[in-house]
Order: sequence, then structure tokens, then C-alpha cells
Amino acid sequence: MYVGRFLVAAPGLAAYRVSSRSFPNRKVIERDGSLTVVPTDDAEPTDNPYVSYNCVRTVDDRGITVVGNGSHVDPVAEKLGLGYPARDALVSALFALDFEKDDYDTPRIAAVVGADSAVVGTVRRDALLVREVEEPTLVATYEKDDPEPFALAADGAAAAARELYDHAFEHAVCAAGVSVDAAGIETAIHNGE
Repeated sequence: MYVGRFLVAAPGLAAYRVSSRSFPNRKVIERDGSLTVVPTDDAEPTDNPYVSYNCVRTVDDRGITVVGNGSHVDPVAEKLGLGYPARDALVSALFALDFEKDDYDTPRIAAVVGADSAVVGTVRRDALLVREVEEPTLVATYEKDDPEPFALAADGAAAAARELYDHAFEHAVCAAGVSVDAAGIETAIHNGE
């Protein structure tokens, strides 16, 4: 099954995977304290605004992180930095930016994860959904664009990134993981073999 880009989030742990048929030549890099999806050196040039973006941003002074599939990750992190509650930061950014204005009306997906909390959200053509979750929860851009339980076995950032990358959903490109606990925030990248 092809579900496009997707994330799984739970208190203390989250991961994000790029799956793509149209733009497979991408990777995740660490840049300025964020994890960023960028084209690989051999990627075809494109002016598509949805190809490169921060997919993980931490808000260290609050001990929380944002995971998502596009430019909305930045305003969510900025609002969290201003003291907004996770739900409000997600709602305001997802509402303001709306679904992607591409040929597929691609939903925007995001999560805010702390050591003891997780909130997931999506905005699509027909809905804006934001909910607190206590167990690993998946939301994807296609087919599974309503948050649903997901059996995540990983117990750390690197394992979560690898688990999502290896998942049976089609067209894996790259993945990122993040874990949050009392000791701090750890991130990880998995760009394939």
C-alpha cells in the first residue's frame, strides 16, 4: 500500500518517513539543529515547494519536538517557543497553511512530542483534526489520513527511524526519528542502505 509521507507519534517517541513516487531522490540531513528533507545530489532540479522542508524541530527549552511533512513544522515550533500549548500550536499552524495546494490536495501532518505527552494533527481538504494520543499513532498523507493506532516496537530515535523506513508501506525514501525523555531530546536519521 502507498500512503505517502507518514509519521508515528507517542509520548516520548516519534518518527517520520518520506515515501514518494514523484520525488524519490531525497534524504534527511541535520541542519542548524533541525532535521531537514533535501534533494540528493543526483536529484532532478525542481521548483516544487513541497520537496524540501524541516521535518523535525526541537524546542529545547520546553523539552518538546515537532515532527511533520512540510513548512508548517517551523510555525508550530515557533509558537511552542512562545509558550503556546501543543494543541493550539498545531491548530493555528495547520489552519493557517491548510492542505498542500498540489495536484493531490496533499494533507499536512504533524505531531508535538514531549517526554510524557503527544499530540497529532492533520489538515486535509475536508477536515482539521488534532488530538492528544497516549499510544503510538500513525497519520499519513494518503489512505491513512485519519490518526489510527500503530504497533511501533522501537524504543529510541534510531530504532524508530529504521522501523518506519523498513515498514511495508511502498516507496520508502528516508526517515527521521526522535526520542524525548528527562535527559533531553535525541534525533536520528535513516537514509536507506
